[in-house]
Amino acid sequence: MFPRNAWYAAAWDHEVGRALLARTVCDEPIALYRRQDGSPAALHDACWHRLVPLSMGRLKGDEVVCAYHGLAFGADGRCTHMPSQETINPSACVRAYPVMQRHRFVWVWMGNPAAADPDLIPDLHWNDDPAWAGDGALLEVRCDYRLVIDNLMDLTHETFVHGSSIGNEAVAEAPFDSENDTRFATVTRWMHDIEPPPFWAGQLGKPGKVDRWQIIRFEPPCTIAIDVGVAPTGTGAPQGDRSQGVNGFVLNTITPSTANSCFYFWAFCRNYDILNQRRTHELREGVRRIFREDELVLEAQQRAIERFPGRPLMNLNIDAGGLRARRLIERMLAREREASGLRPAAAA
Repeated sequence: MFPRNAWYAAAWDHEVGRALLARTVCDEPIALYRRQDGSPAALHDACWHRLVPLSMGRLKGDEVVCAYHGLAFGADGRCTHMPSQETINPSACVRAYPVMQRHRFVWVWMGNPAAADPDLIPDLHWNDDPAWAGDGALLEVRCDYRLVIDNLMDLTHETFVHGSSIGNEAVAEAPFDSENDTRFATVTRWMHDIEPPPFWAGQLGKPGKVDRWQIIRFEPPCTIAIDVGVAPTGTGAPQGDRSQGVNGFVLNTITPSTANSCFYFWAFCRNYDILNQRRTHELREGVRRIFREDELVLEAQQRAIERFPGRPLMNLNIDAGGLRARRLIERMLAREREASGLRPAAAA
């Protein structure tokens, strides 16, 4: 259920340092750390000798020393030291994962290392673009990662789940367009001449009705960038002039941990009042509270799925974007099955 030949965010850049960080990505335990030159490294989190997690150990230079018997492994995964013997078993190694740092995240490649093309790292450049300001956090959500994707591709839930902040009736009632190509799935919704919800009224700081937009772009397997904002009605935002409004990007990349848990990395970035650190902090905390509401719903949904195994999820028109996203994920899985010689699995 997890595409392997893909980059997954394993941590925020500030989480990875000169201490071992344990994470489970696609059901595989990983130990993350930084080498002395600052570059990130990732090893399979099980010692070759007795399978004790390497993340329980310590760093000695750029090597990971197992906490149980002191075997040492370099960043390439090869054992460099064994206790009480001079000859090192040539088979003594652990898997080393391709790892890159970009857009404030540390990414790992879970599949064939030869296919780990850095150009395939999802585009979340707003997160470290000097023309934008923002911050985010990590949620550990106890649900299938695809439920988070469904949630983000259909924002009509804002009306009902987030009615006190970013949602109002206009979100649920406005028409939308859904499309996809071989790489992206997109949902576009414009809400013309509406009352702004509380969050956006506060960001705009101007009275009156607004034109509001939500342009959701999914990049498989797990990344969604949402172009959001409002502008006073009639100032030209639907025609491309957003100069009288406020514009943000909600950045989301979801990393499957196990079959029913995931890491949800998110950030909110804006291109207005970018030097105001207080606003950055307040926005991060406000969005954190909003996403906590999503977390509660998604975990309840996961529990219901487990309680009623085999009962299908039903679809409405509003699920079009999520269905397109799932098809792109299935295509990735089908290509990997075909390459490995496995029989195709039944579609979820």
